[in-house]
This record gives sequence, C-alpha cells and structure tokens, in this order.
Amino acid sequence: MKLINEFKTFAMRGNVIDMAVGIIIGGAFGKIVSSFVADVIMPPIGLLIGGIDFSNLQLTIKEGIPAQLDATGNVIAEIVPAVTINYGNFIQVVVDFLIIAFAIFMAIKAMNAAKKKEEAKPAAPPAPSKEEVLLTEIRDILKNK
Repeated sequence: MKLINEFKTFAMRGNVIDMAVGIIIGGAFGKIVSSFVADVIMPPIGLLIGGIDFSNLQLTIKEGIPAQLDATGNVIAEIVPAVTINYGNFIQVVVDFLIIAFAIFMAIKAMNAAKKKEEAKPAAPPAPSKEEVLLTEIRDILKNK
C-alpha cells in the first residue's frame, strides 16, 4: 500500500502533470508541423527543383520480384519487395525537425523577452514604516510652530 501512495504522490505533482500535458500538446504540434511541411512547404520546393516529390526519393539496392501467375491466374511465386534506401523520407523528417526547432526557438525567445520586460519594471518603493510616518508628522508639526 505504501508503494501505491508514493506513486500517487509522485504522479500528482504539478511538474509531472505539466510534463504530461506538454508531451500531449507537443505530439499534436508535431502533427501540425508535419502537415505544414508536407503539404505547404515541400510542394513548392519540389517544384523549384524540377517537380520532385521528396517522399518518393529512394535508392534501390536490390530490385523486387513481381508476382508470377500461371495461366489460370493463381500465384506461383510470392512478391518480393525491392530493398530501398528511402532518403526522401529522411529529407522530409529533417525539414520537419528544423521547422519545429525554429518554432520552439522563437517561442522561447518571445517568453524570455516578456520575462526580461517584467524584470526590468522598477519595483514600487516600499511603503514607509510606522516609525517613519510618525517622525514625518512630528517634523511637520514642529515646522509649522
């Protein structure tokens, strides 16, 4: 029972819950950025370099074997897929990473700038103590006499 209570205490800490929320939002943000890169950024880049679709870029190491059918249409040999290095997908992932990293950099930069402005605001002078107020009143009374 003690182990369960310790785990409950650990799991309910603010930092753990904040981290979980951050991971969930980060996953959703990653999907948004992946879609942005694949659907908005990469098509014009592909067009600029000759209409190349990055997701289809690959280097074939070994050709595949197509299915062989007999006269009746039954499969004699199974399909053996080609062995490829899909460097187009790698390029896509690198571009996704760079955009995500840049977006996070800009967000952190904006937060740091806001924090710096917050710290730069001068603090209001502290209110005078009761003794100072009393001494000021005494001084003013003596001055008026």
